[in-house]
Order: sequence, then structure tokens, then C-alpha cells
Amino acid sequence: MSALNLYPAIDLKNGECVRLQQGDMARVTVFNADPAAQARQWEAAGFQYLHLVDLDGAFAGKPANAAAVRAIRQAIKLPIQLGGGIRDEATIEGWLDAGISRVILGTIAVRDPDLVKRAARRWPGRVVVGIDARSGRVAVAGWAEASDLDAIDLAKKFVDAGVAAIVYTDIDRDGLLKGVNVAATAAMARAVPIPVIASGGLAGIEDVIALKKEAANGAGIDGAILGRALYDGRIDPAAALREAAYR
Repeated sequence: MSALNLYPAIDLKNGECVRLQQGDMARVTVFNADPAAQARQWEAAGFQYLHLVDLDGAFAGKPANAAAVRAIRQAIKLPIQLGGGIRDEATIEGWLDAGISRVILGTIAVRDPDLVKRAARRWPGRVVVGIDARSGRVAVAGWAEASDLDAIDLAKKFVDAGVAAIVYTDIDRDGLLKGVNVAATAAMARAVPIPVIASGGLAGIEDVIALKKEAANGAGIDGAILGRALYDGRIDPAAALREAAYR
């Protein structure tokens, strides 16, 4: 069996590498004023992917940290998946042409799912759907707007669309180190035949172990996004990468 992929996260706010708590822009911690240097650190640690979010762009509805994204792209060789403020095909095309491997479409997946489906057909394997939920209900626009849409119901809209993966974030846990929502992630991964990436609250190696166990038991969990626990030193990169590999 393949490994559980681990995606270290770099969240961009005002050109800096930060972490938020529950998506609240007022509850921010700056971890590195040089995101490109941070990206090089994660590459040197042995990670095979990078998860990148333009936080300002998510609220603005258009890219807002383009210079930082491009600096990161030039600094490392790792494939990068990028989300935040990507709301139309022109922006998708621009980022893919700039060397971003996969774009993450969140708000637009709710507001215009047909656009997501068109993009997935046009760029096979390069479109990811981001589903961010509070208590199972989807939130959009940088998590500032709530909806009545069930997270799994939204995922099912893209079953035949050809999207590469779904990033499922539990907002209630994000940035709080409470542990990833393994049950909800596994439920989504069993509900749709699309690889699911767990996000939000991952606190330690035990979360990696729990997700790996669900994946081994048939849930289509592709991997996990590592945020605050990685920056706080609660997770050792080498140990996490060893644990994520199936033996």
C-alpha cells in the first residue's frame, strides 16, 4: 500500500508565514517572515509536498500574496498545492502556468460547482476541492460565511468530476491542537471515491497513526496537512514521515 502523504502547510498573511486559530484573522501567530525560507526548511526535512494557502486572498476573493507564492515556487522543487482566492478559470490557469501543481477550489465549489467540473476536465489531476466545515456544515469566503450545506453532500457533487482530491478541514479544530477529526474525515472518505486529505487540529503522531489505520481499513484517506503542531515542535518531521509510511 502507498504511504499516507504528509503536507506541511504554509499559510500566508501579509506576505508572512502564519497560523490562525479556527480561521480567525485576529488570532494569528507569525512563525516566519520569510515564507520561502520556511518552504526550504520543509523540503530539507524530507517532505514530498507543500500545502500553501493565501489567507488574504481567501477573504478578498482574489490572489493577495502572489509575490510570496512565486518566491516559494522558485525556492523549492516540491510540488505545491495552493488555495485561497481562486475563483475563476483565468486565475486557475495563471497559477498552473506559474508552476503550481494543484489548485484548491473552496468557495467556488459551493457557489459554482460547474466551474470546478469544467476546470477538472480541462486540467486533469490538478484541481482539488477544499471543503471546510463547522459541525459538518460548509463555510466559505475564508470561513467568514456559513452555509446550510452538508460537507458530504458537497463532496458527492464532484464524484464524477475528475477532481484529484478533497481537502477536508474541520474548522472547529483548526489551529487548536485538539486532534484531527478522524471520524468525520473517514466518513467522507468512505462516502466518495475521491482521495481525502485531512486538515484541521492535527496535534501529534497519534493523529497520523489514526488516519493511517482508517486508510488501511479501506477509507480513501490520501494524507494529512500538518500545521501548528509542526511549527510548535510537537511533531518531529522525520518521525512523522516514518510513521506515515506503510510497513
